[in-house]
Parts: sequence; structure tokens; C-alpha cells
Amino acid sequence: MLPLEFILYLQIIIFLFITPGTPRIVIISYSMNYGVGKCVWSALGDVTANLIQATLVIFVIGSFFSENSLILNIFKWIGVLYILYLAYDIYKSRPKNLKDKEEVTKSNLSFFRDGFLVAGTSPKAWMFFPFIFPQFIDFSSNLLAQFTILITTYIVLDFLSLIGYAILAQKLIKWITANPKTINTISASVLVIIAGIIVITQQY
Repeated sequence: MLPLEFILYLQIIIFLFITPGTPRIVIISYSMNYGVGKCVWSALGDVTANLIQATLVIFVIGSFFSENSLILNIFKWIGVLYILYLAYDIYKSRPKNLKDKEEVTKSNLSFFRDGFLVAGTSPKAWMFFPFIFPQFIDFSSNLLAQFTILITTYIVLDFLSLIGYAILAQKLIKWITANPKTINTISASVLVIIAGIIVITQQY
């Protein structure tokens, strides 16, 4: 795995994490209703689901990618189109109202379950792991080492970003509501640039 490819991978996942997708909306809502401590369990559920998704993709159908470069190239273009879709979706999205309060008492396991199900059923995750994640793995050598590096990076940054959203929820929600287009425009623009870099650098 070349350094440039890893840096590109970091750019993609960082901008996926900083954009307010469903898991982050849930974390913000839980933080405002239950506190940061409970959000840790939801974040653990989220990254556990992602670990399972990545493992299934790489170790169950991984050999399929190594033996079919044409299919991998097709998946590359699907990934590029998906990134462009994310850019459009982010640019057009508006912050949601998260002020509704929940009074139901929830156990730690319930928070873990919620995080797991939100991430496990997220279309964004199921598009990312089959179509984008394999682009950064050379299936002909050191598969386990590459997978460990990439998924550990993903899980650590995902977890930290979720907790970051929880900690800054009160301030962030006010800022996002007051400046809905600023963060969306910046994130969408960077995703378009990243899509262009993938088209140029990822050749099969």
C-alpha cells in the first residue's frame, strides 16, 4: 500500500466522518438527551458493525476482486459515482431538528444495539465497504496486514469522530443550524476533488 493511497484513504474517511450522516445525528441527539457517557456505547456499537461489514467484504468475497480486475475497475467507478452522490447529497442537505427530548430510560446494551443497528443498516456503510474500501488493498500480498491497518484506522477515527460530535453537540448544533451551507459546501467540494483523484490514480 503506497503512502499516497493511504493518505487518499484518510481523506475519504475523514470527510465521511465529519459530515452529519445518520450515526452522527443519532449521537448528537443522544448526547443532548442522555449525556456523552451513554454515547460511548452507541459509538462502540457503530464501529462493531463496521468491523463486521469490512471483514465480510474482504475475507468472504476478497478473492473475487483479485481475480477480476475488470469487476474491480467497475467497482471503482461505482465508488466514484457514489462519492459524487454523497457530495451532492451533502450539499443539498439541511440540519435536522434535534431538540426533541426522550424520557425513556435506556440500558447501556440498548445504546450499543442502537449504534450497531444504525451503522449496520446504513446504506452509506454498505456502499463504502464493497465499493471503496477494497480499492486500497492489494489482494495479492499481505492481505491481513493491510486490512488491519485500514480497518484499525477507520474504527479509531470513526469512534473519535462520534465522541467528538457527542462532546461538542450543544455548540455544534447551534453552529450548524446558523451556518447550514458552509460545512456542506466545503465537504461536498472536497469529495468531488477526491473522486477526481481516484479516477486519475487508481488504475487496474
